[in-house]
Amino acid sequence: MNKVILVGRLTRDPDIRYSQGGEQPMAVARYTLAVDRRNRRDNNGDNAQTADFIGCVAFGRQGEFAERYLHKGMKIAVIGRIQTGSYTNKDGQKVYTSDVVVEEHEFVESKAASDASIGGFTPSGKPSPSDAGDGFMNIPEGIDEELPFN
Repeated sequence: MNKVILVGRLTRDPDIRYSQGGEQPMAVARYTLAVDRRNRRDNNGDNAQTADFIGCVAFGRQGEFAERYLHKGMKIAVIGRIQTGSYTNKDGQKVYTSDVVVEEHEFVESKAASDASIGGFTPSGKPSPSDAGDGFMNIPEGIDEELPFN
């Protein structure tokens, strides 16, 4: 079985291209996901956190989703499969590749938390709205009687 589940942050905005073949052009999104590698010891014996940078490619609807909603710094979960390949570069050397072909994307943090992780600004460059830091709206004091539940 070839199944991969990753949680990490996008290192840059997805690179989107559209295929030229067939009746309808198909979106192809490529991006790199920085996935933390935990419990690794550094030279001092302390736990050091490092990351693996994993190439991902999404086709069709998943590629269109990446184009619309994914931006640098966002934390997402990816479900897919590993695909290997090879090609010969312009110097005549054989190059081997490994990518995760994305079958599903999922957000794993709130929009506010994601905005905060990329410097407190939304992807459009506007300051992110203030919130409680947990993805939920603050409810003002004394408004309890207006809520439909207790």
